[in-house]
Amino acid sequence: MAVYSFYIFDRHTECIYHKRWLPRPVPATSKVNAAAAAAASNGDRSAAAATGSATSSASATSHFTASNAAADKAPRPRPRLKDDDDAKLIFGTVFSLRNIVRKLAGQEDNFISYRTGHYKLHYYETPTCLKFVMITDTKTNNLRVVLHQIYVNLFVEYVVKNPLSPVEHAGGVGVANELFELALERFVSGGV
Repeated sequence: MAVYSFYIFDRHTECIYHKRWLPRPVPATSKVNAAAAAAASNGDRSAAAATGSATSSASATSHFTASNAAADKAPRPRPRLKDDDDAKLIFGTVFSLRNIVRKLAGQEDNFISYRTGHYKLHYYETPTCLKFVMITDTKTNNLRVVLHQIYVNLFVEYVVKNPLSPVEHAGGVGVANELFELALERFVSGGV
């Protein structure tokens, strides 16, 4: 199991903690399109020759013209988001899906996780409205119990019981606790 990232949101929708371990996988089609676009924009004749379409300089020139046109129409890989933007998108997704689940199934059913073709998002909400979100690979089973363990054994022990830690994380002041970070790192690398 691969853990990509972990987020904690407070009851005021602020991301008070985030950590990335592995980058999320890029779809194979994006990798191919990005490589073709980079080769075409750099004028890399060896890349064109490797495809077998360039036999003379005239055909190579026409190939690059066609490649540039195709590269303009091909979907470009998305630029890397800032951590704040990424956290906002994740919270918005969780908030929307949780509301949809509550409207369709009633108040007794909870949103636990959702899966895409590239990652799986796991969700746990505490009684104090803290939201724990973990993004993993798609083959991972439900991690609701694991997120509860992170809350009870790590967050409560190292953050809530710490007299120097603020009760409210107003203004985006996040969790800045080395013991929590080390324990979380050990917990996740230990095989969740």
